[in-house]
Amino acid sequence: MVKEYKHLTEDEIAFFMANGYLIVKQAFSREKAAEFTRDMWVRLGIDPNDKETWPRDRARIHMPAHIHEPVATFAPRVWGVMTELLGGEERVDAESSAWGDSFIVNFGTPASAGAPAPDPRTLDNWHVDGDFFVHFLDSPEQALLVIPVFSDIAPGGGATYIAPDGIARAARYLAAHPEGVYGGNLAFWPTTSTAPTPAADPAYYSHPAEAAQCEQFVELSAEVGDVVLLHPLMLHTASPNRLRVPRVITNPRVELRAPFEFARADPEEYSLVERKTLKELGVDRFEFKRTGERRRVVPERVLREAVMIEEEKRRVAEARARAGPEANAARPIAVA
Repeated sequence: MVKEYKHLTEDEIAFFMANGYLIVKQAFSREKAAEFTRDMWVRLGIDPNDKETWPRDRARIHMPAHIHEPVATFAPRVWGVMTELLGGEERVDAESSAWGDSFIVNFGTPASAGAPAPDPRTLDNWHVDGDFFVHFLDSPEQALLVIPVFSDIAPGGGATYIAPDGIARAARYLAAHPEGVYGGNLAFWPTTSTAPTPAADPAYYSHPAEAAQCEQFVELSAEVGDVVLLHPLMLHTASPNRLRVPRVITNPRVELRAPFEFARADPEEYSLVERKTLKELGVDRFEFKRTGERRRVVPERVLREAVMIEEEKRRVAEARARAGPEANAARPIAVA
């Protein structure tokens, strides 16, 4: 167990307990970011300097991963901070917590260029991550929401918005539904629901509706190399890229070897994430008894990514062929 924190400072611990997130500044270098993103534009088939090649029918592109690297080597301090937030390195599944080049690129749209700053309550994509498993209060599949930043993000540049006071709302909903709930970008609803649509279900949890009731909002402006670590139940959403400077992030998950525990025999063994969850529930101990089955879900995006990755490999192979052997020897194009 983590008894003394080697990576987290007292101020960082206090900030996380108050707000549910941390920003680790300059966790990796601009050179490392450039190396990791070097094939991104080739993969997309887009010229970053020619807006005519940018997508016009959607603001963001979610890319599949070709390569992965352990967090411990990519951003060593972040790895230390993550393990301390989660109660110790022995609790974290390192293999499932590696970072990949599955970039999320926010281009904005012609309509968003120069638009006024939005009221975050009106943004329509508020959600809690985890579309690939049935959610329980103690779910280990996504123990933190992580946002490594691969481009400078100025205010108005398509940063992620978060609602720290939404953690309590999500935690209480999950605590009230031990049968488990489906996740997704827009809603939780119980796995036992027989309603024809989630909205018809009296237990339906609407993330946008909950976000509209929140009072705390943060626009996560950042610089290349920053990494944002958030409580797994943090409500968040994309925002319009009003600057139309491509914003590049990833959002890799962190998986635990075993579920969270909220009724430990020794209170000193609670992780900081568990302590924050208990704080948002308003209790010191919570006997969570799961009644539903833990299981994975195959979301539709996995099928889309399977097609995308083949298209991206083709573009990279064509670029390598055009570059010739000498150029590829000097600056190889990674495909895995």
